Amino acid sequence: MKAKNYRQVKGQAYTRKEYVKSSPPSKISKFTMGNSRTEFSVQAKLIALENAQIRHNALEAARIASNRILSERLGENYFLRIMPYPHAILRENKMIFGAHADRLQDGMRGAFGKPIGTAARVRTNQPIIVAGVNEDGLEIAKKALKLGQAKLPMPCRIEIETTGD
Repeated sequence: MKAKNYRQVKGQAYTRKEYVKSSPPSKISKFTMGNSRTEFSVQAKLIALENAQIRHNALEAARIASNRILSERLGENYFLRIMPYPHAILRENKMIFGAHADRLQDGMRGAFGKPIGTAARVRTNQPIIVAGVNEDGLEIAKKALKLGQAKLPMPCRIEIETTGD
């Protein structure tokens, strides 16, 4: 299984978990980190530049990479939120190749596939990760979002927005 097979948005999303016998759980452990009660003066956003599907393990890797930098450098003086939720269930029709594989597979007979993971569908200009910091933590937030961007399967840009007066 390769991740690039699931990157493109094709067809209608398969999200009805009541019809799936064993829907795989999302690997994202937290969607909000840091201090959620404080209003921060600057908001840094990681914005998607094209339509794509982001697998749940890629979102979790981006969260861990971004959160590690922010928590090490700023302590509790930040807020980080993962915006998309992985609703779409990904399926795979497992095929076994190699010697004597013809005895183990049915080809395209019953090729609907078994659920292997979930993915979030993001559109162009949709925020993926939002980090709230004060003016002194802006460069650290940019670095954290750049590290998180490296874990995602599509190009992104970082947008800075001031929320104070």
